[in-house]
Amino acid sequence: MSLAMHLSIFNCLFRYVYKKFSQQYKATIGADFVTKELQVDDKLVTLQIWDTAGQERFQSLGAAFYRGADCCVLVYDVNVLKSFEILNNWHEEFLKQADPVDPDKFPFMLLGNKIDVDGGNNRAVSERKALDWCASKGNIPYFETSAKEDYNIDEAFLCVAKIALVSEHELDM
Repeated sequence: MSLAMHLSIFNCLFRYVYKKFSQQYKATIGADFVTKELQVDDKLVTLQIWDTAGQERFQSLGAAFYRGADCCVLVYDVNVLKSFEILNNWHEEFLKQADPVDPDKFPFMLLGNKIDVDGGNNRAVSERKALDWCASKGNIPYFETSAKEDYNIDEAFLCVAKIALVSEHELDM
């Protein structure tokens, strides 16, 4: 995974959990996680959000972190085409490592981060292209975000929590 893509993930998590944006970069080695409590309708939900760094040298650790997940959030940098082009690889790798009961129904979400950069004038990936990719994967939810400007971060993770609750409820049935 490119550094740009990992920074997008790190900054989204940092903004969501700590309500801050940091220019400082702390490399994730292997995997790291944060927790966040939030209210979804009448339920208190605790999200445990894992950042697996996406570095190929740690791919073999994937199964240990992916199994039991209720949702997978893929993040790319709208200004870096390569970060978008490798989404199929990460989607397939997650399904392979997580080995869900029904891969076609496993919930994913896509975040296109850094929409604030240069006023959006130098985007490498259009919103339409991202939406088409989401449609090809079963209409997964898509949010355009800016961790720096705190745009759509809370909304995206609220959606993750709702998806996880639905997924958890379906497993209990």
